[in-house]
Amino acid sequence: QDALDPLLARAHRIAAQSRRKSGVKGKDRIYSWHAPEVECIGKGKAHTPYEFGVKVGIVTTLKGNLIVGARSFPGNPYDGHTLAEALEQATILMEATGVRPKTVYADLGYRGVDGEIPDYALKHRGKYKRLTPEERLLLKRRQAIEPVIGHLKSDHRMNRCHLKGQIGDALHAVLCAAGFNMKWLLRMIARKGIRPFFISSFLAWIRQRIQHLTRWGELPRQ
Repeated sequence: QDALDPLLARAHRIAAQSRRKSGVKGKDRIYSWHAPEVECIGKGKAHTPYEFGVKVGIVTTLKGNLIVGARSFPGNPYDGHTLAEALEQATILMEATGVRPKTVYADLGYRGVDGEIPDYALKHRGKYKRLTPEERLLLKRRQAIEPVIGHLKSDHRMNRCHLKGQIGDALHAVLCAAGFNMKWLLRMIARKGIRPFFISSFLAWIRQRIQHLTRWGELPRQ
C-alpha cells in the first residue's frame, strides 16, 4: 500500500485535471507520468507555441561560442531571475583557468536584474543609447547563441532527456554542453593544430596545481 499510494495520488491528479473546469492549472498539472517534473513552457512561436520539459540556461564566450555554463532551472522561473545562478555556475567552472567573466551580453528578457548581479556589467538593447560603439558591435554577437542552442538540441540530444528526476535534468544539460565543447575543440585542433591547445592546457594545469598546493599549505605563498 505504501508503494502504491504515490502512484494512486498521481493517477487521481491526472483524472482531476482531465475534467472540464477542474481548476487544475499551471504548475499543478502533470504532463508526463514517468517524469512529473516536466513543465509546459510557452515559447510564443508559430510552429512551436509550447514545449514540454525543463528550462535550461546556456552561457557562452562572446567570440568563440565555447559553452562555459549549462544549468537547468526547474519550476519554469522567469528568464531574468535565472541569470545570477547561471553566472555563478559559469564562474565556478572557469575558476581553474584563472579567468572571471565581467561583462554579460543578454537579450531584453534579462533587463532590470542589475541589482542581482552587482559584480557584472549587464548589456542589452534596453541600454543601447548608453553603450559605446564597441559595445554595440559586441551586443550583436549575442545572437550567435541561438545557433548554439539549436545545435545542442539537434546534434547533441538536448531536445530529449532520458535521465530521471531533477538531478538527471541537470546532469543531462551539462553532458550535452560537454559534447558540444568536445566537438568545438576537435574542430579548432583540425584548423590550428594541436600544439597551441596542448601548451595552453598544460599551463592551465600547472597554474591549477600551484593554486591547489598553495591552498593546502604545501608551498609557501608568494
